[in-house]
Amino acid sequence: MQSRVLAMEDGKEPLQRPQAKALPMRIVKVLAFFLCLGIVFSAISVYLIRYYGLHSVVSRPLVGLQPCIEAMDALTQWIKPPSSLMHTMSDEELLWRASFVPRVNKYPFQRVPKVAFLFLTIGPLPLAPLWETFLKGNEGLYSVYIHSLPSYRAEFPSSSAFYHRQIPSQVSEWGKMSMCDAERRLLANALLDISNEWFVLLSESCIPVYNFSTIYQYFMRSNYSYVGAFDDQGPFGRGRYNLHMAPEVNISQWRKGSQWFEVNRELAVTMVRDTIFYPKFEAFCKPHCYVDEHYFPTMLTIEAPHLLANRTVTWVDWSRGGAHPATFGRVDITEGFLKRIREGNTCLYNDQPTDICHLFARKFSPSALEPLLQLAPGHLGFGD
Repeated sequence: MQSRVLAMEDGKEPLQRPQAKALPMRIVKVLAFFLCLGIVFSAISVYLIRYYGLHSVVSRPLVGLQPCIEAMDALTQWIKPPSSLMHTMSDEELLWRASFVPRVNKYPFQRVPKVAFLFLTIGPLPLAPLWETFLKGNEGLYSVYIHSLPSYRAEFPSSSAFYHRQIPSQVSEWGKMSMCDAERRLLANALLDISNEWFVLLSESCIPVYNFSTIYQYFMRSNYSYVGAFDDQGPFGRGRYNLHMAPEVNISQWRKGSQWFEVNRELAVTMVRDTIFYPKFEAFCKPHCYVDEHYFPTMLTIEAPHLLANRTVTWVDWSRGGAHPATFGRVDITEGFLKRIREGNTCLYNDQPTDICHLFARKFSPSALEPLLQLAPGHLGFGD
């Protein structure tokens, strides 16, 4: 202010500030570009804030529904059969897992009961084509499991009922506890499928002697499981009893029966969960005790006698004598022979007399396959 007064007093014009020079056009364009870019980013930010704000509000109710979705998946894990029969569980782990039993009788889903066919074999199944014919058209009503030597690898086409049906196996020897181990292993693996209701032990030399529908209904309507268990007081029965079995097993409870059984799910669980009788039989039923003829008949007679029909539905012929039943080949397979198996006996079914006593038969050699396939449609009730 003072400088301005002095200037006026001297009679001079005040000094003029220099005017700003115009910005070059190139700089203007750059500034305009950044301005537009800022506007675009601002618009995107507003959109994202609005979108994610709305999305987070909508997603809150879904969080509350998540446990229900997870619960459904958890139930599926229980009711869906294993995608592969091969696993790394030990026998101890497998038997423990297979012994799980629901305490509520009513299933919370649509359950179709199945029959599990358990093949206990060394290797190949030469009569598989007959079984394929028997099973054809009944998918969803049966399961197949194969226990063989660990080194054996079955080669069935992907269309076969036996395709990829081998379970983790170990060597089993006739007359020893390892044979019962194999049978329990088959049962335990089949129990992992909650739809399996009946369990049929078979060998590679077994055949069905009725069609699938007849056998399926026979089992599903039965009040009893089929395990032979009788008191043989001779040298090959009570004569095999060891006094060290007591007190778990007294000699009056000692039973003998066929190795081949057909049991429902309740009895199958009883067989795999046993830890009381198994150690006694493993320790004191040594050859020539033949533990596979005594362990299950004795244990089940003690644990669940009211559930046993006290017979097997697998036909065998012991008339030729010896330690093993007769084996039948091509020349033995006739119409009369098959009729004798199917109609040659009477027995009790649900406490009522019946002439359908045997649903399966053994032992048949590979040479019997061709005539069996030829006679099956007219005399066994299945096939073309």
